[in-house]
Amino acid sequence: MGAAIELRSDYSADDLRRLARASRDAKLTRRPLALAAIYDGGGRTMAAKAGGVSLQIIRDWVLHFNEHGPGGLLDRKAPGKTPRLTSEQRAALARVVDAGPQPYLDGVVRWRLIDLARRSRHALLRHTRHARSYCRD
Repeated sequence: MGAAIELRSDYSADDLRRLARASRDAKLTRRPLALAAIYDGGGRTMAAKAGGVSLQIIRDWVLHFNEHGPGGLLDRKAPGKTPRLTSEQRAALARVVDAGPQPYLDGVVRWRLIDLARRSRHALLRHTRHARSYCRD
């Protein structure tokens, strides 16, 4: 097993306890308190029990804290899925929807999802489920 990753030296256990006391979020209270247990000389196992998490989670918290300071203990927003259509393709779809159908060309008097899916040049919109998600935006 490898050596434990050291915590940064510019913070102390008291600093982390003050940070935990100032927070109203349970997660943001638990994380600094778990790291404060390590600063006090307790082991990672004791910190994991204090935080109610696994050793791997403690390791992740230590890495984030060392790299970003107390801000590293905040929840980060997940990046999410990349959009299927580019912004230009979305704009083109919006223009088609806003302009409305031309009955003599499109054969319909109002757009339905199935009509948009059939008319679409983008293979990604050939199914109504995908067309619905882009028309919703």
